[in-house]
Amino acid sequence: MTGPDDDRPAGGAGVPGAPAEDGTATAPGPREPAGSAGPAGDGAPGQRRSGLRNPAGAVRGLGGGTLALEALVLLLAIQPIRLVGGELGGAAIAAIVTLAVAAVVLAGMMRRPWAWHAGTVLQGALLLSGLLHWSLFALGVIFSLVWAYALHVRRVILG
Repeated sequence: MTGPDDDRPAGGAGVPGAPAEDGTATAPGPREPAGSAGPAGDGAPGQRRSGLRNPAGAVRGLGGGTLALEALVLLLAIQPIRLVGGELGGAAIAAIVTLAVAAVVLAGMMRRPWAWHAGTVLQGALLLSGLLHWSLFALGVIFSLVWAYALHVRRVILG
């Protein structure tokens, strides 16, 4: 019970994890056990803190989002390619739909470590589909660069 007789200072000082008047934390909070690496990364040597609550989940979200966006762009690109880019044969349309379905399936399977390798293979397949139409090669270059960046972020965050 709090009241005028309460001897705790106002402003949250004295609450574990709350900043003291000088700006430093008084003690670790409930989610931060004593001895864990603090915001400055003073944990075990060589261990990096990303600042994320769930770094693996964030990286999976990045990979899944990248693949989902790729699938959406591929499916939405069919009609403009047909109208502007000239002849888009049945094989090219089948390749686009197959790649988009594969991207959606992989986006849902990012928890599995092999899905990252399969995503890289998917980018190569998109580049190879450029043999069917030049615009597919252009999309392959763009999404290969985006995928390379996602792999870079994964390596930086997860080590």
